[in-house]
Amino acid sequence: MIWVEFFASAAVIVFAATQLAKYGDVIAVRTRLGGMFIGLVLLAGATSLPEVLTTINAIGQGVPNLAAGNLLGSNMFNMFMLAILDLAARNQRILRKSALKHALSGSLAIFLIGLVVFFILADIDIQVGWVGLDSLLLMVAYVIAARLLQQNSAAIALAEEIELPANFPSLLKGVLGFLAASLGLVLITPTLVRSSTGIAELTGLGTTFVGTSLVAIVTSLPEMVTTLAALKIGADDMAIGNLFGSNLFNMFALGFADLFYTQGRFLSVIDPSFLVIGMLGLLMTGMGLIGNLARLERRIFFIELDALALMLTYLGGMWFLFSKGISP
Repeated sequence: MIWVEFFASAAVIVFAATQLAKYGDVIAVRTRLGGMFIGLVLLAGATSLPEVLTTINAIGQGVPNLAAGNLLGSNMFNMFMLAILDLAARNQRILRKSALKHALSGSLAIFLIGLVVFFILADIDIQVGWVGLDSLLLMVAYVIAARLLQQNSAAIALAEEIELPANFPSLLKGVLGFLAASLGLVLITPTLVRSSTGIAELTGLGTTFVGTSLVAIVTSLPEMVTTLAALKIGADDMAIGNLFGSNLFNMFALGFADLFYTQGRFLSVIDPSFLVIGMLGLLMTGMGLIGNLARLERRIFFIELDALALMLTYLGGMWFLFSKGISP
């Protein structure tokens, strides 16, 4: 029964994600904010709702390692998705075409992930109320990053001419559809957390590994489905921006989770083994950015070298975590 709950909740998440991509594109076009900014901030935030809600629910259920593993593991899976995106667009090199547009977002994602790793290592024991200073700084850093991205993408969007078809949905319909899809994610997440925790206990793998692998993959399904859906409708910038933007938002969510952890600083209770997971996410985000900018054009069969490297790093990293028996 627990596996049925898990896969049923995953199916609902996938459906809601396709609607987010559809209505996110409507908002991007109607507001003229541009697909890149919508992907980086609005869509990335919405598709990261499962990670955020899973984290909050996991904290409430007393499994902080599941919470942290979910967010840090999602960073790895999002960069794995860059490689999948590369395979899905075999007839065009969309990552190369959009590389310079996403150099800033990729760099900011690397900075915030590095900041999280630093804070876990530094263990700065300063609190403002019940919230750690490190968590507050993470949230402030994200707000500054979002502002920089808005200024950068606004200039690009103004230079783009958009012709709307006669039957293109209105802004109101786009906003209502986006909110409805987001609400669906909010309602189904507690079921996902409950079933994931049960699977961790049933299999004996522990909430840390399950959070980093199984839960991180499932809560990243919105990013995966939304990214592929955006690619299918030709919203390339939104697709790529969603992945880098989700990594940014995940690090904001780690700080935000501290608001719901009332026993002290949330980052201080994260198991030190998560430094390995954090570093793998940092390395893969760097690899994704380098692969986009380096303009490598060599393939092994039908796979680009940078895409293959990301895939191998992800699979190798997951094998390493499993072989080390990382558990709470």
